[in-house]
Amino acid sequence: MTCPRTGALVFFALLLSVGPAAPQEPSPPPGSPQTEDEKTIYAIGLMMGRQLRTFALGPAELEWVKRGLGDAVEGQPKVDLDAYGPKVQQLAQARGQAAAQAEKAKSQAFAEAASKEEGAVRTPSGLVFRTLKPGAGASPQPTETVQVHYVGTLTDGTEFDSSRKRGQPAEFRLNQVVACWTEGVQRMKVGETARLVCPSDIAYGDQGRPPKIPGGATLVFEVELIAIKP
Repeated sequence: MTCPRTGALVFFALLLSVGPAAPQEPSPPPGSPQTEDEKTIYAIGLMMGRQLRTFALGPAELEWVKRGLGDAVEGQPKVDLDAYGPKVQQLAQARGQAAAQAEKAKSQAFAEAASKEEGAVRTPSGLVFRTLKPGAGASPQPTETVQVHYVGTLTDGTEFDSSRKRGQPAEFRLNQVVACWTEGVQRMKVGETARLVCPSDIAYGDQGRPPKIPGGATLVFEVELIAIKP
């Protein structure tokens, strides 16, 4: 008969010989594509979905899109594309304009609050400028090329671009970017970091830059002016 102490030692030794369990790959969520072909075909739907975001479709409208897609694949369309194709662009413009106006209204309160922060300046164009870290160098002219680091976000904090994440400063001629940057960076000195709150009128307008920047969006940039290039 094995004594309890000896049995425990044998069991512990067996555990050590087996070693730690290998980490398991997390299972994909239910309904996720599994094979490479499935993932690639699923990506087609994602690409089409990005284009459809302009229409701000409701659930019932999205179902009609799915039916139209299926009918097109099967070669059994229910409407004449020659007649209704042009109306797609008209609908996109109407929906886009409505979405841009809603985005502008939502952003007004944000810009108003930003303009009341200590040290903030609101210019006639609507730009809200605030120095975060002073600089001591020269200020650039519109025709000069600048080197900057920047992070761009929407008013809800969603980041859409960052030179810091890329690990490479951006360089551009100051009069070849959005008006907000042309105006705002001219107010900076080399070595300065500033926050620019840019209404859509001096950013990307009612068109935006889908899918990351919606039409009518007010943008927020934290910019560090590194150098003025010769």
